[in-house]
Amino acid sequence: MVLEQYGGPDELTLRDHAEPKVAPGEVLIRVKTAGVNPVDWKIGAGYLDGMMETHFPIIPGWDVAGVVESVGLDVTEYSAGDEVFGYLRKDWVENGTYAEFVSAHVRLIAPKPRTLDWTHAAGVPLAGLTARQMLDRVDVGEGETVLVHAAAGGVGSLATQIAVARGARVLGTASAHNHDFLRELGAEPVSYGDGLVARVRELASEGVDAAVDCVGGESVDASVDLLRDASRLVSVADPRADEVGGVSMWVRPDAGHLAELSAMADAGELAVHVDRVFDLEEAAEAWRVNQQGGTRGKIVLSVE
Repeated sequence: MVLEQYGGPDELTLRDHAEPKVAPGEVLIRVKTAGVNPVDWKIGAGYLDGMMETHFPIIPGWDVAGVVESVGLDVTEYSAGDEVFGYLRKDWVENGTYAEFVSAHVRLIAPKPRTLDWTHAAGVPLAGLTARQMLDRVDVGEGETVLVHAAAGGVGSLATQIAVARGARVLGTASAHNHDFLRELGAEPVSYGDGLVARVRELASEGVDAAVDCVGGESVDASVDLLRDASRLVSVADPRADEVGGVSMWVRPDAGHLAELSAMADAGELAVHVDRVFDLEEAAEAWRVNQQGGTRGKIVLSVE
């Protein structure tokens, strides 16, 4: 799927494209599935033009699960036939994962979890790394209470499970129809909207130790009211977190962290809920659904 210029879902076109070159330290991956993330259509619309170098035409997509087709010079970590997954954010936007083949440096990938099929494996990398690194930024540990905003979403649902695995108590915000889902993940659900602070205090009268924000806006303000220490607020949705004493962040590729997430999945500590699966040629519709918000878990493209 290719974008010739910035635009919305209607600008995506299916076409033949040259197979990517494989540089030293890289592998060529035959893509099985690709995760769909809000950043994909935000880049496509030009919203991140001020911060990301873009070379048109572009193939969108950063999440991938697939099979190593061949390896470049000086690659000893992988061989043809290995099953891998990864967060393939490169130095510029051009050759992404909405394709039959994609090249990737070994620092961007890890062995695919054995217990996850292709569809669910593609939902882990970007969201899982974001969740893990957010929890790291605010040092969530055993015995602490953490508030996760949008806990039923792609990042939030994984952050919930990782925090639970660390021995934390999780209060998760979500719409009422997602409350049972959050309970399955080990969280105590709290409804969105007016009165959120009071509802959280009914469960944690002294407030919370840390807050993970995937929403922004009022969620940042509510977190400040509830936190014992405002520096333990982390957001990927609102830069105002910095202004109120917390931290806003952007996920970084990390093969070691990916390997840890893979091990958690294989240990039964991390599950991925896939909301919808679309064929590659339906990528435009996948973007439209993602733009509507309210997705439980992940949206995935089936490429092969």
